Amino acid sequence: MISSVRGEVLDIALDHAVVEVGGVGLAVHATPTTLAGLRRGERSRLATALVVREDSLTLFGFADDEERELFGLLQTVSGIGPRIALATLAVLSPDVLRRALAEGDITTITRVPGIGRKGAERLVLELRDKVVAPPAAAATIPVAVNGSNPRREQVLEALVGLGFTAKPAEQAVDTVLAADAGADASTLLRAALNRLGRSR
Repeated sequence: MISSVRGEVLDIALDHAVVEVGGVGLAVHATPTTLAGLRRGERSRLATALVVREDSLTLFGFADDEERELFGLLQTVSGIGPRIALATLAVLSPDVLRRALAEGDITTITRVPGIGRKGAERLVLELRDKVVAPPAAAATIPVAVNGSNPRREQVLEALVGLGFTAKPAEQAVDTVLAADAGADASTLLRAALNRLGRSR
């Protein structure tokens, strides 16, 4: 089991990054949010899970151990493989996912591509007692002294780093902010990526 990798980021694509470890470039599949936190040429650490199949060895990477644990927990449910588990974490942050499972929020879970109502009900049934919903917290919207929105700048930088051009990225982020001014950076990035994906 490869539980983590640390090394220089050689390349970043839309669905994976290549991290050099001991002279070997490892392709690590990850969510857009995790990939957005990486920079080419810089050293990074990712928590990882190795999925072994008869015809492949696939390495999945996560920003932290919590995401990796949720990735493994999701796959204990019948019909949920690594691809859908990763898609779930791409659409729903760990806090949102745990809350949806604990509270039986089927609507939120069905936002994940590949998970219908029956699949969401099965996830809730099997995982509700295995997760703890995060405590509710008041949303905070950080605003810089000069009036700029640091979340907006952070997400724009991430989108450009993923290969999107500045103008469409700005339009997508501003559209999302207009609909939900309180969205955190992770939610903002996911929603902007969804909009950019539809426009391609």
